[in-house]
Amino acid sequence: MISTTEIAETGAKVLDAVRTVVVGMDDPLEIALGAILAGGHVLFEDVPGLGKTVAARSLASALGLDFRRLQCTPDMLPGDVTGSYVYAPDTGEFVFRPGPIFTGLLLADEINRTTPKTQSSMLEAMAERQVTVEGTSFPLRKPFHVIATSNPVEYEGTYALPEAQLDRFMVRLSVGYPEPDDEARILMGRVARRTEETHVDPVIDAEGLRAMQAAVEAIHVDPDVARYCVDVARSTRAVQHVAVGSSPRGSQSLLLLGRALAALDGREYVRPDDIKRVAVPVLAHRLTLTPQAWAQGVDPQRIVETVMREVAVPPTVGAAA
Repeated sequence: MISTTEIAETGAKVLDAVRTVVVGMDDPLEIALGAILAGGHVLFEDVPGLGKTVAARSLASALGLDFRRLQCTPDMLPGDVTGSYVYAPDTGEFVFRPGPIFTGLLLADEINRTTPKTQSSMLEAMAERQVTVEGTSFPLRKPFHVIATSNPVEYEGTYALPEAQLDRFMVRLSVGYPEPDDEARILMGRVARRTEETHVDPVIDAEGLRAMQAAVEAIHVDPDVARYCVDVARSTRAVQHVAVGSSPRGSQSLLLLGRALAALDGREYVRPDDIKRVAVPVLAHRLTLTPQAWAQGVDPQRIVETVMREVAVPPTVGAAA
């Protein structure tokens, strides 16, 4: 099994490779990489034109994963995602033709533009790493991850993701507008490339990623840190303006992602600071606000930040003896 030092070094190389074409996304990229190391899926929700698609493609290339892009549209059917049975004239039988979901990393671009029925076709794959078509289950390759993008500012012709779908994403990340210097670097990078296409060389392959994910599973977790994750998630269930708080999947995601970030930092144990860092991207999208709070424009991110200030932090913990 590889060491945490090797995970940190490889993770830094992956991020450095992605930064050759993606500028000003250091923190979201590291959290996205951590989510993949933790076996999760990522939702980028931000306005168009900020490089979310390029970031997903670059991350897949650096990790050595097969990459498929699914441009979601209102007329898309579930079979367009999972695949379907088609008639083969040479044999006179129906054979299964796999859809784009049979890949290493699937980019579901503008996922809120397709119907709930098609959105739900990804649920089984995201949770169980398999798809079922006409009663037959087909396993997906490992590793398998979904990075989806969503446009939060345009609602005409879109379909909000249901809570069950949002809960499958380990994190929801916002990129934000770049700083002026970073935006200038984006422009000059395009000038230097002399082409619209970007390219990132692979740092590892799928087998190497699986080895890193297995090593992350061995990171030590103190019982106090696990209880801290539980206390944070439970606090969202009783706070004002929240109709439905985080499920146990939320507290588990806090712990799993905190463990991955500890490994990327070269540590063999999780600290409370790791949990604090990922609380908003892990929990904010799992909260269902009351109608009054929604009408008043209450931000779930602010609710999570308030909860983090109120929940007692356990003492600093170290590695297992």
